[in-house]
Amino acid sequence: MDPISLLVGGALLAVGFVAGRLNRRRPVPPPPVTPLCGCGHALSQHDTETSTCYAELRRDAYDRRGRWAGHTWVPCTCRQYVGPRPIDEVFAPRLLPPTLD
Repeated sequence: MDPISLLVGGALLAVGFVAGRLNRRRPVPPPPVTPLCGCGHALSQHDTETSTCYAELRRDAYDRRGRWAGHTWVPCTCRQYVGPRPIDEVFAPRLLPPTLD
């Protein structure tokens, strides 16, 4: 092979390597994930004692003729939080507030 073409090829390889190292993309950290229940609401939207959901959902409302009449807010029908539990509740029960017997 021709020595000049080997030098040109080596130079192109080195320039590509250096350009790739300088313009390397840093991985973007994933956004924080909010644990959700099956109803789509977080643990903060559920009552801690009864586990029922107290959030409201927006539903479409229709008049008697079947025409769209706007939105109404209805309570969520979720009866128990089924999402991931906080780690402190798994290993130790809540101590505060104290229960009166």
